[in-house]
Amino acid sequence: MQPDEEGGRKRFRHAEYPEEDTIPFFPNYIILEVIVAYLVLGLLIVLASLFPAGLEEPADPFKTPLHIKPEWYFLWIYQFIKVPPLLLGPGLAAELTGIFIPAVALLLLVFLPFWDRNPERHPRRRPVAMALLVAVGALMLALSVWGWFS
Repeated sequence: MQPDEEGGRKRFRHAEYPEEDTIPFFPNYIILEVIVAYLVLGLLIVLASLFPAGLEEPADPFKTPLHIKPEWYFLWIYQFIKVPPLLLGPGLAAELTGIFIPAVALLLLVFLPFWDRNPERHPRRRPVAMALLVAVGALMLALSVWGWFS
């Protein structure tokens, strides 16, 4: 960029587009972004001061809700942890199964790029991977619905 003087202001001209004036990103746009960020922060502080969030009663560890459910995106794993005791009966083996199967599945997911060396990337040419994806997705959806209604 070549600076030149026009009307007392310093202008920058791009080498490829000499007929168009350009404004440098730093400091012009950065200063504008900082000003807007401070204005939004100030507005947030004013609104928080005028309309403070009400505090509820302090938590009582001896008074817990009867049934606690996680958010919808963790509902499938919450329900999956409850499945092995239904199949194996109560006990340590069922609890460990409910914990270790998701952990092993997560490890498999982490190492999947190293095991799957198929050079093909199009989904239609990878029927096994797509079938596995659909099966796992259906299982997660079914467990989430089951957890929602249980």
